Amino acid sequence: MNPNFACLVVGTDTGIGKTYAACALLHALGRRHERVAGMKAVAAGAIETPDGLASEDALALRAASTVRLAPELHNPVLLPEPLSPHLAAQRAGRRIELDALVAACARLRAAAQAVVVEGAGGFLVPLDDSLDGGDLARALGLPLLLVVGMRLGCLNHARLTAEAIRARGLVLAGWIANRIDPHFACPDENVAYLRKHLGAPLLADLAYAMHSDPAAAAGRFDLDRLA
Repeated sequence: MNPNFACLVVGTDTGIGKTYAACALLHALGRRHERVAGMKAVAAGAIETPDGLASEDALALRAASTVRLAPELHNPVLLPEPLSPHLAAQRAGRRIELDALVAACARLRAAAQAVVVEGAGGFLVPLDDSLDGGDLARALGLPLLLVVGMRLGCLNHARLTAEAIRARGLVLAGWIANRIDPHFACPDENVAYLRKHLGAPLLADLAYAMHSDPAAAAGRFDLDRLA
């Protein structure tokens, strides 16, 4: 693995555990690097904290980091309403600027040996009328890790997302199986199918029972499979 590692964690959909997977990955990277940091590039949805509005996802990534910097580096764009980012930004009277996100990522990378950036929603979630998550991925220029929520429909969603990533000329460096549905039938068979058909290494298979503690899932990652 590159000693100055960075990646962008994307998902097949919203609500499939990207933040949990990204936090588990940060804990895994923390076993190899002294300084690791997570970033939620765009968060749509905020909660009240003693320090003001904050993203729960960004707070979780910050807690999993060993380098704690200014909150705006861990979460450069915070939008109050839990909507698609383009709508949340529009209703907040803001515009999501890719240059600002790239600059924040660069500052984080300068401060840490390993950085995990988490995208918003599914891979092609709109950021405005002309930009989407794929444009953010291209601007950041990082290898992508795809989180697949293991539930009914995941095979189609995973393959479509992998095709969209490659159609943008981006690198799918690996994928993470996240078992979000304890009642999902034939989960092992679905994981086996994706191992054969996604064309990227399986980096971790995260059990449903571990979802309350991402640190406990750190040992599930095979970091040697990352370039």
